[in-house]
Amino acid sequence: MLTKPAYAKINLTLDITSKRADGYHTLETVMQSVSLCDIIHAEKAEGIILECRDPKIPLDEKNTCHRAAGLFFKRTGILGGVRIVIEKNIPSEAGLGGGSSDAAATLLLLNELYDARLSYYDLEEIAALTGADVPFCIRGGAAVCRGIGEKMTGIGGLEKRHVLLVKPGFGISTPEAYAAFDKKGAESLSGTKKFLSALEGGENPYLYLSNDLEAAIENTDIAKIRMELSELGAEAAQMTGSGSCVFGLFEDLERALRAQTLMRDSYPFCELCETI
Repeated sequence: MLTKPAYAKINLTLDITSKRADGYHTLETVMQSVSLCDIIHAEKAEGIILECRDPKIPLDEKNTCHRAAGLFFKRTGILGGVRIVIEKNIPSEAGLGGGSSDAAATLLLLNELYDARLSYYDLEEIAALTGADVPFCIRGGAAVCRGIGEKMTGIGGLEKRHVLLVKPGFGISTPEAYAAFDKKGAESLSGTKKFLSALEGGENPYLYLSNDLEAAIENTDIAKIRMELSELGAEAAQMTGSGSCVFGLFEDLERALRAQTLMRDSYPFCELCETI
């Protein structure tokens, strides 16, 4: 059985640039991998079999790992199957890309398991059919992602940060978040351009975080977590993706640990990790 970590992601910026005829929104977003991860195990089997101890995780075609495996076998023509065991550490409906990273890890494992010798580009093509954030999760790191996530440009020069992830006792579904943006009818904050301009100009880009979905949702609990993180020494704080998880960026590990200690009793998920 082969094993691979599936790293979570945060959105340092998230701009909604348009809405397509098929209902999908196009984005311009800076994504960053963090060290929090699920663990994915895979071995050859008959059919596609999923196992996970988390009762909230579907084990059929609704699961992105199942979808990714089906697309892999269709693309390669391999007459095989796989048993996938998912160890969940990334919370659902958090905006951390847990399902997407699991699917990406599944594709990487299948490529190795069956010696398919697909390039990263080939895997990213399959990933794009699986879900919006899956292509980014194939390589991870830091990148600007455009379109529905399939157009990626890697970013260098970002300083590492400690990341405190805080999720309130509720989740936000992706459709719910985008519906809030559409209902509000607001223009994009266009934060990605400001973030990249700061990075290129030698300024601190972390002072230019933005998220159109957070601005549209206007949730008081999310705003409260942001304020708490800032008051406890976070350099910047923001909701990631479609939420509901909020992250705080810290230069100093001791401050990050202190913030975690003070917040962990108030929130069901309070995890310290780092950018990778």
